[in-house]
Amino acid sequence: MLYVGGSAVDGAIAALLCTSLMNPQSMGIGGGVIFTVYNANGTAKIINARETVPRNVKPDLLEDCPKTVQLMPGSQWIGVPGEIRGYAEAHRLYGKLPWRILFQPAIELARRGFPIPATLGLFLRYISSSIRNSSLCAVFCDDKGEVLKEGQIVRYPKLADTLELIADHGPDAFYKGPLVEAMVQDTKSQGGTLTAEDFENFKAKIQDPLQVETGGYLIYMPPLPAGGAVLSFILKVMEGFGLTPDSLKGANRTLTYHRIIEALKFGNGQKRNHNMSAEEAQNLISEGFANRIRKLINDDRTHPLQYYSRSPGRDSVGTTHVSVLAEDGSAVSVTSTINHIFGSMVYSPKTGVIFNNELADFCGKKTSILPGEQPPSAVAPLVFVNKSRNSMLVIGGSGGSWITSSTAQVIMNHLWLGYDLKDAIGAPVLYVTPTNEVQFEKNFSTTVKEELRAMGHTVTESAHFFNVVNAVSKQGGCIAAVSDARKKGVAAGY
Repeated sequence: MLYVGGSAVDGAIAALLCTSLMNPQSMGIGGGVIFTVYNANGTAKIINARETVPRNVKPDLLEDCPKTVQLMPGSQWIGVPGEIRGYAEAHRLYGKLPWRILFQPAIELARRGFPIPATLGLFLRYISSSIRNSSLCAVFCDDKGEVLKEGQIVRYPKLADTLELIADHGPDAFYKGPLVEAMVQDTKSQGGTLTAEDFENFKAKIQDPLQVETGGYLIYMPPLPAGGAVLSFILKVMEGFGLTPDSLKGANRTLTYHRIIEALKFGNGQKRNHNMSAEEAQNLISEGFANRIRKLINDDRTHPLQYYSRSPGRDSVGTTHVSVLAEDGSAVSVTSTINHIFGSMVYSPKTGVIFNNELADFCGKKTSILPGEQPPSAVAPLVFVNKSRNSMLVIGGSGGSWITSSTAQVIMNHLWLGYDLKDAIGAPVLYVTPTNEVQFEKNFSTTVKEELRAMGHTVTESAHFFNVVNAVSKQGGCIAAVSDARKKGVAAGY
């Protein structure tokens, strides 16, 4: 899209539409999206099209929240999809190519079909029994009712028809008329509460970004309910430790990771305040607050959960991130999600849409919800720009609760610890759970893990890490783009 004269937004939308076919377990037009757009003139805007609570939501829905971390399928968790409205607003403000052209690669791919890639194959195998017993079997099962495997051909004919309708008739086709009637009928037949009014009333929000200076860069990030402020808070805390490549040498190595873990624990404490005001969010990213928290980090020990404030929430997994840098210097950092693996696992056979389970993100964070409300999120599409505008980092992650930990570590690796962008993204990471247990990715230093355990950290093993970070960096005339190999991603450019 960029090669034929498209903008960064054009490229991002086309990439997301194709990704929704390759990674339907993570995102799609039945979900929501948040854009951070940096214009070549030095201005930035946020386009917030995160899902909202339907008008007929079950009043006591949050009483159904499970007590343990698990997938949460079911139509009761579906939020009003905002993805297409988000694309439309981004295209209206920043698009160059005709709307229809952005959809063509995805329409062709959906009709033609393709071999199931490794990541999708992994998730299909991981929850095969759930797939067989859900409406998703219509897409991901063969004629004998067996779940498709990696390498087998998958096609999306109904979704191709839906995408073609949206391409030809514009975004309103998804929010009014026959498509809406079909989606409402299909979700209601599976116990859902979505109405035509929910779709018609959905509006994407155009917002000014939060801005914070750190490490010589100005960071542009979305305000609440996104997770940029918490991620920025963690970076501000760590900036004060003066990290350099020497911070990972000798005895400094374990101390540096201890400080990172402690900063992430304090970040967890802040995540739980879903009702944070705009003033509180500004305070969260302030120099003074970061300095105060940094003084609470002891270099020789960790602390009980209460020390870091607020109660723990619940893990989530999923999402997709795309970073785009255009020839004119504009940039887009965009994160899209249907929340858990395959979202609600509710599939619309008439339209091919897989619906989110975004309302599950309220679990552990609120006791009641209201129609039109947006759930909190860890998504943090960021754009870093230095004062002379000749250095830029466009970055974001996917993986639900893993986003904050993994994205923060990649940024520190690249900006402060001396890693090039590829190594910064590929390096093993750690994850601090909502209960402040520390999990380590495969190949993380055993010595460091044991030394951290001796300092009092609760170290546990995790069979699955869902962290994926994608980024583009610009240093003068040199541009590097890296798509995380964990999801078999490949960067593209010209």
